[in-house]
Amino acid sequence: MLNLECSISNKMTLKNRLVMPPMATSRSEDNGKVSKGILDYYDEKTKGGYISLVIIEHSFIAQQGKASDKQLSIADNSLVEDLKELATIIHKNGSKTVMQINHAGSATDNKITGVDIVGPSAVPNPRTGNLPRELTEKEINEVIESFKDAALRVKNAGFDGVEIHSAHGYLLNQFFSPLSNKRIDQYGGDVLGRIKIHLEIIKAVRNAVGDSYPILLRLGASDYMEGGSTIEDSKVAALAFEKAGVDILDISGGFCGYTVPGSKVQGYFSSLTEGIKEVVSIPVILTGGITEAQAAEKLLLEGKADLIGVGRAIYKDSKWAQDAIESIKSE
Repeated sequence: MLNLECSISNKMTLKNRLVMPPMATSRSEDNGKVSKGILDYYDEKTKGGYISLVIIEHSFIAQQGKASDKQLSIADNSLVEDLKELATIIHKNGSKTVMQINHAGSATDNKITGVDIVGPSAVPNPRTGNLPRELTEKEINEVIESFKDAALRVKNAGFDGVEIHSAHGYLLNQFFSPLSNKRIDQYGGDVLGRIKIHLEIIKAVRNAVGDSYPILLRLGASDYMEGGSTIEDSKVAALAFEKAGVDILDISGGFCGYTVPGSKVQGYFSSLTEGIKEVVSIPVILTGGITEAQAAEKLLLEGKADLIGVGRAIYKDSKWAQDAIESIKSE
């Protein structure tokens, strides 16, 4: 099954089920511009086109949301021309590519951004301990506009789609998680209140990029922490995201990051993807500790996901994708 095509809402066809998920490289220029190091890295990883879809590492939509030094930026129109070169290299190698856009919220600090740390509520970030200032509704609208503008830049740069980041303890994940969202206005409360900002971002992005452009959303589907988000929350959210126009759900962890505490099995988020597939009809990406092609094949055959993300194995070995696809073909 790893070699089977996958059609995405009649908007994009992937030649196989292998995805390279977003992984921060810290290789951009100091101002977030594409560097030669970034171009060379993605060129090396996509040689031969064995990876059907490459999701570019999280890129900040505004200075306030910059997560770390040398993080890639999508915060300014002047960046589009250099990003076109990145998209072109990946396309020439035979892969499709989307960019992940992000706001770090309270997961950054003012030494990185130079401005106030913000979040949905003035409570310490469960991962970093940072205490943010609560965003006003006016500022929330500005964040929504920043996501919209970033998504349009992604499209103008020639990428095949855009991914909205709501995982790993960043701003949209902070809104989703009851650990960090204590708001009593329309952006807090139950799951639908906590994802109101997501739904408004999806609507704004869709209006900007048009009906035929793929929108992905990476969801931290469980915090694996007491009082945090759960798979039941994520089922409600996933259904709402599908109805709002998301084309692919990319499942990972919430405040636990991209791992499951204490789990070393390949595909350790499979219980989350399996649950989400029960309520949506759009493709679901599973990542998490997958290092063997046979494990990826088994997860697909068991219906745990529609697409398989392999991160660290590809990061460590640029020939992993080629070896995996060829090994499946030969069986």
